[in-house]
Amino acid sequence: QVQLVESGGGLVQAGASLRLSCAASGRTFSPNAMGWFRQAPGKEREFVAAIRWSGGTTYYADSVKGRFTISRDNTKNTVDLQMNILKPEDTANYYCAARFGSVLITTPRGYNYWGQGTQVTVSS
Repeated sequence: QVQLVESGGGLVQAGASLRLSCAASGRTFSPNAMGWFRQAPGKEREFVAAIRWSGGTTYYADSVKGRFTISRDNTKNTVDLQMNILKPEDTANYYCAARFGSVLITTPRGYNYWGQGTQVTVSS
């Protein structure tokens, strides 16, 4: 059993920065990848960023590339998402997820465990 808890969301103005954190707990934690997804009201859940647990290769959605940075600490079982130059269109509930399968890293289908989400709201 794996549990994920996100933190760090909030209400900020456009151009500001936020750092989201995800802490994993359980008997063991050895995913092949960790990812961040977001979902706004009335929209599909979309990929934001992902990182391979071993090796640290990163992946980003085009909409956040150059503004967001994902990182992980294998010794602490945490993954962070540094978000800079936030825009109103970044407003969404952000979810941390762990993948143990072999599905494409950018799709939510292959992620087995999800956190409760943390709300990010960016005003104009």
